Amino acid sequence: MEEELKCPVCGSLFREPIILPCSHNVCLPCARTIAVQTPESEQHLPPLLHSRGPAPPAAAPGAGPGAAAGSAACPDSESAAGGGGGDHADKLSLHSETDSGYGSYTPSLKSPNGVRVLPLVPAPPGAAAAPRGAGPASSSLTCPQCHRSASLDQRGLRGFQRNRLLEAIVQRYQQGRAAAAAAAKCQLCDRSPPEPAAVLCEQCEVLYCAACQLRCHPARGPFAKHRLAPPPAHPGAPGGGGDGGGGKGAGGGRKLPTCAEHDLENYSMYCVSCRSPVCYQCLEEGKHSKHDVKALGAMWKQHKAQLSQALNGVSDKAKEAKEFLVQLKNLLQQIQENGLDYEACLVAQCDALVDALTRQKAKLLTKVTKEREHKLKVVWDQINHCTLKLRQSTGLMEYCLEVIKENDPSGFLQISDALIKRVQVSQEQWVKGALEPKVSAEFDLTLDSEPLLQSIHQLDFIQMKLPPVPLLQLEKCCTRNNSVTLAWRMPPLSHNPVEGYILELDDGDGGQFREVYVGKETLCTIDGLHFNSTYNARVKAFNSSGVGPYSKTVILQTSDVAWFTFDPSSAHRDIVLSNDNQTATCNSYDDRVVLGTAAFSKGVHYWELHVDRYDNHPDPAFGIARINVVKDMMLGKDDKAWAMYVDNNRSWFMHCNSHTNRTEGGVSKGATVGVLLDLNKHNLTFYINGQQQGPPAFENIEGVFMPALSLNRNVQVTLHTGLEVPQSVKQPKLPNN
Repeated sequence: MEEELKCPVCGSLFREPIILPCSHNVCLPCARTIAVQTPESEQHLPPLLHSRGPAPPAAAPGAGPGAAAGSAACPDSESAAGGGGGDHADKLSLHSETDSGYGSYTPSLKSPNGVRVLPLVPAPPGAAAAPRGAGPASSSLTCPQCHRSASLDQRGLRGFQRNRLLEAIVQRYQQGRAAAAAAAKCQLCDRSPPEPAAVLCEQCEVLYCAACQLRCHPARGPFAKHRLAPPPAHPGAPGGGGDGGGGKGAGGGRKLPTCAEHDLENYSMYCVSCRSPVCYQCLEEGKHSKHDVKALGAMWKQHKAQLSQALNGVSDKAKEAKEFLVQLKNLLQQIQENGLDYEACLVAQCDALVDALTRQKAKLLTKVTKEREHKLKVVWDQINHCTLKLRQSTGLMEYCLEVIKENDPSGFLQISDALIKRVQVSQEQWVKGALEPKVSAEFDLTLDSEPLLQSIHQLDFIQMKLPPVPLLQLEKCCTRNNSVTLAWRMPPLSHNPVEGYILELDDGDGGQFREVYVGKETLCTIDGLHFNSTYNARVKAFNSSGVGPYSKTVILQTSDVAWFTFDPSSAHRDIVLSNDNQTATCNSYDDRVVLGTAAFSKGVHYWELHVDRYDNHPDPAFGIARINVVKDMMLGKDDKAWAMYVDNNRSWFMHCNSHTNRTEGGVSKGATVGVLLDLNKHNLTFYINGQQQGPPAFENIEGVFMPALSLNRNVQVTLHTGLEVPQSVKQPKLPNN
């Protein structure tokens, strides 16, 4: 969190922090040093009041820009805090060409801390000194972080609001750090008691006093790159797990802040338009009368809730980052171990060859070492990058939590919008893929020790290996009716080429697997399976080196009942379909055939057809057929269909133009015809208005069948599917002899 509490100009903890219009903070003494006069190109800004003291002298000729920048960079200098230059900076004007508080001028020089600073513009040669009280050139202040310029009004820097919350947090942090420094002891001292710790090595994770640091941890050799930090925070300090000793002072003992415009009034409301707390008198004077104003306490709670909610996302990412760091460290160990394994294998193979392999062995070892060093470098880079992001996110989290602890609504609302945006930006930094290793611990190197002696000098690693196990994407695997869809992908960080895949499916009854697809696609749909069946599927990849291992087996259950419509692609051209292909009629006076979109070869299936229109006593036929049934005559007249045709008084069964089992009971408008196909018992049964029409119409039927219907223009029927098999059946009507 310490990085959040440091001024971007001086690099030290904030002193008298003020909030700039861009929501960033800066020390008041530092603000005096970076306040600048506006160049002549921006002199269109309104004139300002004169400073109460003379302008600081210009740099001596030949001193260069560094002299001017250096003299302006020290926040502790007396000239900055109390001299004429500081007085002048305190009386600069807050104004911009867009009335937004931001200017477009970017300073061109840099202070020792990297802040871009422009020295005050000297008076033109020969110009008379401005009399006391006359207006100097307009001045502005450039934010050291976002480089936005804000011009100042007659109040100067006093026109910026004081960040009281940040000031209180810094004070608590300093107290906690002092207590922690006094409590932390050196871990290597021989003295009793040990000396207080002066530094903590973040790499060694050891506390050193000054003497032990010089003796055991010199800043040279391998220790030169180690980072030395102050001793860890005391549990009572901010971020150390305690309450920081600031809970009581933050709420009960602190004096309530008063309005900057009206010293005798306390803040009571919050202006949403201006994003600042206001008092009752501010509202009375009319400055905020037309603005959206809300209760201070309500807005305080609302912004706290928003900040807490935004912190949850960063907290989750920080947790993932910690787990990812553990994963990366384990990856380092795996890379080390696998690298050693590959080296040992390589040495064993090379030693088994003749002396001519010795020179080649050294080259191959170099390749393995380079591969390992490359992987280690990539992983270390990821560790350092992730550690930096994690430290920044953790510091921001701790700072935000300390801000949330504060009971100063107005102070909180001064910085809450900026903090919420920073937390959201911090969360967005953890982009997708940021917490995934960039390299694999596996070494894709295989040595073939079988070549003949004349091929020794061409000996090299074989990059081609068997493809790895494909990963089934269960979220994309699904079933619909009697079809299944499977999807798979190769594992990440897999560099072995894949030429294709082999998908295997069993018979839905626990039988042997069979190949159903061979190709390069990673998504496949298999149609024509059995309804109400459980299928097992698996996939494997192949390349020129051979076939890889099988994936895990996925279990897929087809639908219990069939959902289908009439098939427009296979219907006779005179058939007219509507209602999403669920309603059928015909343009011809002759009978025409239409099939359903489902095919059955196993199980029990039931569907119904509702007669919507029945004119002039036609003979529609209902039943099943094979895919190659004749479609320009009544269903059942050829050997590819099994049907019941019916008029308004009676029905007949028909197959191969043979009429059997005449039964009383016909159809009319509003009638319902049911078809029951039982492929377990290999028979077909018909119903009219729930009444079974005689015994099962046909027996010993086997194969693949599709629902079928023939009709002419005097009939219109609607198909109803997805129905359960009737549990109770009325007594069948006996056929007439």
